[in-house]
Amino acid sequence: MPKQARPEQASPTSSGPTSSEGDILAPVKWPLRLTLWGMTAERITRAFWPLWSIVIAALAALMLGLQDLVMVEWVWGTGAVALAGAGWAAWRGIRMMRLPTRAQAISRLDGSMTGNPIQAALDDQAIGAADMGSQAVWDAHQSRMRKRLAAAKAVQPDLRVARADPFALRYVALLALAAALIFGSVLRVSSVTAMGPSGSDLASGPAWEGWMEPPGYTRMPAVYLNDITAPGIDVPEGAQITLRMYGEVGALSVEETVSGRDPNPDVAQDTAQEFAIARSGRLAIDGPGGRAWDISVTADTPPTIRREGEIESSYEGDAQIPFAATDDYGVVAGTARIELALDEVNRSYLLAAEPEAREAIEVQLPMPIAGDRTEFTEALVENFSQHAWANLPVTISMRVEDEAGQVGETAPEVITLPGRRFFDPLAAAVIEQRRALLWTRDNAPDVAQILRAISYLPDDAFRSAVPYLKLRHILRQVEGDFTTEARDEVVQAMWDLAIELEEGDLASAQERLQRAQERLEEAMKNGASEQEIAELMQELREATDDYLRQLSRQAQQQGDQNPEMSQSQDMVEMSQNDLQGMMDRIQELMEEGRMDEAAEALRQLQEMMENMQVTQGQQGQSSGEQAMEGLGETLREQQGLSDEAFRELQEQYNPGQQGQQGQQGMQGQQGQGQQGQQQGQGEDGQQGQGGQQSLEDSLAQRQQQLRNELNRQSQNLPGAGTEAGEAARDQLGRAGEAMDGAEEALRDGDLPGAIDRQSQAMEALREGMRSLGEAMAQQGQQQGEGQQGQMEGGDPGQQRDPLGRNAGANGQLGSDESMVQDEDVYRRARELLDEIRRRSGDGERPQEELDYLERLLERF
Repeated sequence: MPKQARPEQASPTSSGPTSSEGDILAPVKWPLRLTLWGMTAERITRAFWPLWSIVIAALAALMLGLQDLVMVEWVWGTGAVALAGAGWAAWRGIRMMRLPTRAQAISRLDGSMTGNPIQAALDDQAIGAADMGSQAVWDAHQSRMRKRLAAAKAVQPDLRVARADPFALRYVALLALAAALIFGSVLRVSSVTAMGPSGSDLASGPAWEGWMEPPGYTRMPAVYLNDITAPGIDVPEGAQITLRMYGEVGALSVEETVSGRDPNPDVAQDTAQEFAIARSGRLAIDGPGGRAWDISVTADTPPTIRREGEIESSYEGDAQIPFAATDDYGVVAGTARIELALDEVNRSYLLAAEPEAREAIEVQLPMPIAGDRTEFTEALVENFSQHAWANLPVTISMRVEDEAGQVGETAPEVITLPGRRFFDPLAAAVIEQRRALLWTRDNAPDVAQILRAISYLPDDAFRSAVPYLKLRHILRQVEGDFTTEARDEVVQAMWDLAIELEEGDLASAQERLQRAQERLEEAMKNGASEQEIAELMQELREATDDYLRQLSRQAQQQGDQNPEMSQSQDMVEMSQNDLQGMMDRIQELMEEGRMDEAAEALRQLQEMMENMQVTQGQQGQSSGEQAMEGLGETLREQQGLSDEAFRELQEQYNPGQQGQQGQQGMQGQQGQGQQGQQQGQGEDGQQGQGGQQSLEDSLAQRQQQLRNELNRQSQNLPGAGTEAGEAARDQLGRAGEAMDGAEEALRDGDLPGAIDRQSQAMEALREGMRSLGEAMAQQGQQQGEGQQGQMEGGDPGQQRDPLGRNAGANGQLGSDESMVQDEDVYRRARELLDEIRRRSGDGERPQEELDYLERLLERF
């Protein structure tokens, strides 16, 4: 076992070189010294951290001038507590302080290295010194340990005292000192010596201190007036002056003309003074060591705002009103005020009456979220479409405010308040009557009369029963007790109805597109202005987007019902890109003044739209399945029943209307007998009531027959056992329950309830057909059937073409190559279809050819 060698003594039996302790520790001289110093710093920190924390906190308070803000008693009391605390901290530190020894430093340094090389180098060989092999091993071990000493590094001191200071009070003191260095002054420390009878200031004479603090929103630093020796100072308006005089009262006095205060000798000699700078003038401290400055006030200018740019509005009515604002220190808030410009309104028709008083519109102006607010441009984005003043002349004024409370305002400007535009005539009429009701409730009788006229011939105006029933409900409310609360409910219902009529379905979107194309074409012919053409071009873009959106939705619905036609969605997206490119080309040609080329491009655009409509119609024609055809026929018959129930409900609201419609040649009447019966209702009310009951019974009987037919069809549906097939059966079951409810409502004379249940039945039928289409597609994939290009027939060998010929064993006809190389395949398909129709109408052709053409038309 090795034993500790004595200093300055080598092993007597060692054959290797001997060294003293000084020689061994020579490589670690500086690491050992630094480690010792670090240990000393550790013990000083742990012993005296309360002392220097108290000293730093007291110094920070004095530099911040807290002693000048409180009474002198508080200052001396706090000073006594601080001295007592410092004395306790010093006694604690002295009692805990123990300087580290050199042996302790060696032990820490040795413990930081692998194998404790310092201890190993100082050890002697205890046994085996006489053995040459053992001696050689010992010498090698000693040599390796001494080499490790060369890599020794000083141990980092551990200055953490978190355990002794769990509340981090030392950091609080350091934070206070940092704040004092930034916002305070070392010169303020001396003011504490003047707070007693033995202060040095009494012996040396009076003294003063002063500060100028600008308003916070200017983001300018405070100024210590004792450091200002220049005769003049530029001061922002509203800056605060704080002065403190020390020494004998009356030795120093203040003379100033910047605050607007009344000159008073007693106030001028106050030892503590504070006032705000309101104007330029002179500030002087009279007395020993006094000083004077000429104050020049930098005025805080009010903010400014102006309307900038054109007002823009979207199709939905979102208005963008741009403005620009400036301020020397930054705008904090702004509002826009909108009032009706009554003198500018066209006071015709229902607007001729005096309008009801209505509060002005006030909206907050948007401010920049980040960045500088001294100068910026923003846009007020709001939707005023549902307001009573939408699309009417209004005056708009904008005002902004800075942090000083100053206001800048624009002059009132007359504009047309942007609102949503309605292209559907019926929707526009409903919106016009809605505005008349909002103008004044006195317009209610006239509005009711106009709404009744609108709904007089509903078959010509409405595409379905639901909007008509909504309008009739609105009409009853307008003709009833029309209070303010009732008006609010009615105008909201009218807005919802107008939106429903405007957005409509694919047919209404197509009509809007054609209307936009015609208006643009007419404007190009008449040489309209660039602004008008740009507006019409934007209208065409919006109408095209709406049409393509409706077309895409219809294609998606057809794809859900018949998965084989899912490629129609890709066709819509492809056509949308082509149409957008063509519209960009038309706008570019119009901007260049090439109207003839633009008109030709517009014609090509219309032709492309027509081709896409034909293609879309062809893709949604056939399903080729008996079950789907039967359900489709059931759905059509249910729609017919619902239409008849709707006409009967219409007759209840407008007696005799059906007879007038029959005289005008309208379609959809139930025969001359029913027509004559309705015409005679005014002569014999009892007879009319009996006829009405008879008609309702007839509708109920037909509804029952349709229900029985649906039960028969539901028994032979394909896709049994599959998820889609079971879903189809569930939906058809819901349709049957709705039909039962409709039949019961018809027998009870509840026409609105019957129409509602019939609508539910039709919706369930559509969902059932969609699920059935999915089941058939899955079954076709599993059995290898239902692929495009195959003809009807289960066995490929039994499939026949339109001439009745066998397709062959493999079921293939013709070539796999594409027979249409033209890019516009849809136009080519239309041309072929037109040619087939033309030839089928030629009676001079052979009968076999006519039969073949007839079979082609039935198939395609």
